Amino acid sequence: MPGRIRPEDIAAVRERSPIVDVVGEYLQLRPAGGGSLKGLCPFHDEKSPSFNVTPGKELYYCFSCNEGGDAIRFVQEVDKLSFAEAIEKLAARAGIELRYEGGGYVPGQETSQRRRLIEANKAAQEFYATQLRADNSNRRGSGGAVTAETARAFLAERGFELADAERFGVGFAPQAWDELTRHLRGRGFTDDELAKAGLARRSSRGTLIDMFRGRMMWPIRDLAGDTVAFGARKLDPDDDGPKYLNTPETSLFKKSHVLYGADLARREIGRQRKAVIVEGYTDVMACHLAGEPTAVATCGTSFGDDHVKLLRRLIMDAEGSDGAVIFTFDGDAAGQKAALRAFTLEDKFVSQTYVAVQPDGLDPCDLRLKHGGGAIRDLIARRVPLFEFAIKAVLGKHDLDSTDGQLAALDEAAPIVARIKDKGKRERYAVNLDRWLGFMNEKFVLGRVREHARDTGRGRGATIRSADKKPADQPHQPAYRYDRSDPVLRVEREALKLAVQWPALCGPEFDELGADAFVVPVHGSVFGLIAGRGGVASAGRAREWVAALLEAAPDDRARAFVNELAVESLQVSGDPDEKYAGVILARVGELALGRRIAEFKGKLQRMNAETEQATHMRLFKELVKLEERRKALLDRATGG
Repeated sequence: MPGRIRPEDIAAVRERSPIVDVVGEYLQLRPAGGGSLKGLCPFHDEKSPSFNVTPGKELYYCFSCNEGGDAIRFVQEVDKLSFAEAIEKLAARAGIELRYEGGGYVPGQETSQRRRLIEANKAAQEFYATQLRADNSNRRGSGGAVTAETARAFLAERGFELADAERFGVGFAPQAWDELTRHLRGRGFTDDELAKAGLARRSSRGTLIDMFRGRMMWPIRDLAGDTVAFGARKLDPDDDGPKYLNTPETSLFKKSHVLYGADLARREIGRQRKAVIVEGYTDVMACHLAGEPTAVATCGTSFGDDHVKLLRRLIMDAEGSDGAVIFTFDGDAAGQKAALRAFTLEDKFVSQTYVAVQPDGLDPCDLRLKHGGGAIRDLIARRVPLFEFAIKAVLGKHDLDSTDGQLAALDEAAPIVARIKDKGKRERYAVNLDRWLGFMNEKFVLGRVREHARDTGRGRGATIRSADKKPADQPHQPAYRYDRSDPVLRVEREALKLAVQWPALCGPEFDELGADAFVVPVHGSVFGLIAGRGGVASAGRAREWVAALLEAAPDDRARAFVNELAVESLQVSGDPDEKYAGVILARVGELALGRRIAEFKGKLQRMNAETEQATHMRLFKELVKLEERRKALLDRATGG
């Protein structure tokens, strides 16, 4: 094993890693006065930018969450790397060859596992790109009818040239079982590295075979441009595998954290304050080639919360923002469903959200092929606000020529309008809704929308106790809106569902959490109800356990809420196991410790370290222990 990185090399990495350039690869920065720059913090959610970068001091600091440091520290925190891994990443970026104490430079020996996996993916991308251009139609051992010629024909049929493939790093995976594996072994990569990178897998006989065979290959890169995974489309119609296949999740690749094309689009997204979200890899290519260079796509998963956070940082989606987020979907039923799913995330953006749907159902790739690049630009220009699209999609399901149909449509559309935060905009949409329905009775429609707006966020089971029964030992807690999209609420609710439905999986770990581990008051009350029955350790059979909890519930509302927990599906396919329960419970515990740590930090900041030295030291030691416990729980919750 190599020794420590030489101090002079670390100094060189710092010197050649300007803080503005490093941070600018992850988020959009704007002048903030006094020579500083400001952006949305990548370490917590915020609507107004509080993350500051000071080029003169080569430091960053968030005035909201108190995270700060230099470029190396930033890369450590944002990419979850060790100090050495962060140095290696920045050194590779700056073209610096690192040396290690205790020995001279030995190529390949000194790199961390993360860097080795990135290098393996880079070598694989180069291999796939070379294969796309190869004349292998008559080569022995090609493994089947699908060849590079098949792949080139696939691109040509969609209007792409080899130069376009080169621009996006597109390649071809041969149909042979282990061609990539043998190639990378020859480059010095081990079987373990290939498996951990998701480039190869074990066959039923225990031999290592390529993960992708007979497929078009798109490299998926992080914002820094490192290839971390691949998206692959099958070319053989007789292949019984999925049409699209992604690299399995690895230490490099978390599909919910990555957007395909973001490495190419990030600068234009920041410059134009606009992002276009499409559905596929060829759609991204078509948009960029048509003059819409802000296009990105998800990688084998639905657009979700982490994608929102990524785009908000790139747009600098802050209060007063004039940014635009445009979703493009196919015009079929699946496309409408995807658009309505995106609508559930609308309120997480500050920027205006839009939908662009081609009436004839063509996706951007087919649209460019049939009508040229100008048609894609026209599609984006014809975008409509996401709220308008969602409302009209609901109205389209009803017969608006009948009174019953109009009323049914109003009842389904009014809650959508009620979700609009801006009161003025909400009332303007209510007026539009009246016009679209054909009621010609704005007062009636406005009243129905206002009624739903008052109800928004109450949720069922807002409290598990009678309103006039607040236990004396329960500290005052602020009102908590029961928002099912809240990630903290979701994980707490999942833990309670496990405790109600699968108590045997929870073991003593659930009982040891305590009511204070639940930030949502109703959840803490449910925990108290379970504890009052002896905890999950005394649950017995699940059926009798649920019956006992329902019987012990203090009132009808509490009983209804426990009943919801007993019948609601868990967020896992199939039956849960002990590993899944352990991850959920660890996450609840980690979040609770995070809140306690924040309290300790607040106390320490308010204390005078000199006059209250003993107390300050005691609290600091307790804080260190809490941090260690939290890290252990976080590792368990994330599989680290």
